[in-house]
Amino acid sequence: MSEQSLVRHVTSDKVAELATATWSNCLVIGNEIAMSGMTAHPASRNSRLGTYEQTLVVLGKVRDLVEAAGGTLGSIYKLVIYVKHIADKDEVGRARRDFFAPLQPCPYPCSTLVEVSRLVFPELTVEIDAFARRDIDLRQAVRPV
Repeated sequence: MSEQSLVRHVTSDKVAELATATWSNCLVIGNEIAMSGMTAHPASRNSRLGTYEQTLVVLGKVRDLVEAAGGTLGSIYKLVIYVKHIADKDEVGRARRDFFAPLQPCPYPCSTLVEVSRLVFPELTVEIDAFARRDIDLRQAVRPV
C-alpha cells in the first residue's frame, strides 16, 4: 500500500477526543487533512464565551490538529463557519483577522459563513469546518498581477 493511500488517525493532547466518540477529530489521507467540525466545547461550558472568543478557541483547535498532522497555519485553505446569529459575522471576521495575522500579507483561507438554527450545545454560537493540506502553505501564494 502506498503512503498516499494510507489513512492516519491524528490526535492532539490539546483537542479532546473521547473514547466513546463515534467520529474522528482528524484524519490524514495522503496530504489532505480532514477534520470534524470544531466548537469551543468544553471551554464554553466553563465560562460564557462570546462569539469572538469561541471563534478563537475553535481556530486554535484547528491549528493544533493541523500541526499534529504535519501541517502549519498556512496549510489551512478553506473554512466553513456556522453561526447561530448572522449578526455575529463581524465578531467572527475580527477573530479570523486576529488569528491569521501571523500569515499576513498572505491571502486568508477561502471561507463560507452561514447561519444555522442550532448547534450541539445551547451556549455554542459558532462551529467551524476547516480544510487543510500538508503540501501547501498560503505564505507561498502567488500574488495577482
